[in-house]
Amino acid sequence: MSPRSLGGTLVGASIAAKPALTLAKVVERAPLRDTPFDHIRLEDVFPAGFYGELLERFPAGTVFHPLHHHDALRPDGTSRRQRLYLYPESLWRLPRAQRQIWQRIAAALCAPALELAFKRKFRAALEDRFQQPAEGIPLYPVPILVRDLPGYRIGVHADAPIKAITVQFYLPRDGSQMHLGTVFHTDRNADGSDRPMTMPFLPASGYAFAVRRKESWHSVPATTAADGERRSIMLTYYVDQEPRAKLQRRLQRVGIFLGRCPRY
Repeated sequence: MSPRSLGGTLVGASIAAKPALTLAKVVERAPLRDTPFDHIRLEDVFPAGFYGELLERFPAGTVFHPLHHHDALRPDGTSRRQRLYLYPESLWRLPRAQRQIWQRIAAALCAPALELAFKRKFRAALEDRFQQPAEGIPLYPVPILVRDLPGYRIGVHADAPIKAITVQFYLPRDGSQMHLGTVFHTDRNADGSDRPMTMPFLPASGYAFAVRRKESWHSVPATTAADGERRSIMLTYYVDQEPRAKLQRRLQRVGIFLGRCPRY
C-alpha cells in the first residue's frame, strides 16, 4: 500500500471493507460539563473487540520520536514523552497488520464529522473566543500516538492559543492506572483555592475541552516506575488561519515522511 498523496489518507481494500469508527457519536452522547471549564468525558470510545486488537498492535517503541518539551525532559536532555504522528507519512513504515489498524484509527480521528461534533459540543466557548459561528472556524486536526515514560509530568497550564480544542483518548489495558489521568484545575494558584478534578485514566475513555486563555488549566502529576507507560492518543485541533503556518505545516509533514520528526 502506498499513499495517494503526501497529505492524504492511506486507504486499502482491507480498511475500506470494514465499518468506519463512529467517534462523532461518542462526542454527541457525552454531556457537556462546565466545571471547572467546558469539557466532556469520553467513554466507550472504541468497541471492546477492536480495543483489544488496538492494544495488541501498539507500535514498537523504536518508531516513536521524543517530544522536547521542558516538562518532559530528563536531566540528561532525553525526553520522557515519546510520540508517533498518525499521518500517512509515518504509518507507512509500520508492519502491515499494525499499519492497517492505525490507518483506520487515523482516518477516524481526522474525519470532518468528528471535528464538526466537537465544534457543536463546544459551540458557546468557541464562538465566544473566535466571534464567529463555530462551524466556520478554520481548524486542522493533529493526531499523535503517545508513550509517557515513568517520571513524566506536566505542570499546570491552559494550552497555547494556537490550539482550539484539546482531546485525549486513554489507552490502558485495565483500571490499574486510573490515578494517572489528566487533572483539571479551577486556577493555577498554590494558595489552596484550587479545586482539582481528575479525568480517570480508564480503558477506551478520555476527555476533550475547548482551549481558553487563563481558564482551561490542566496538568499531569509525575508518574513512577511502578506506573509503567502511560499510553494515549492526543488529538489537537489547531487554529488554521495563517498562510505561513499552513506552509510550515506542509514542510513539517514532508520532514516526517523523510523521517525527520519536528522537535515540538
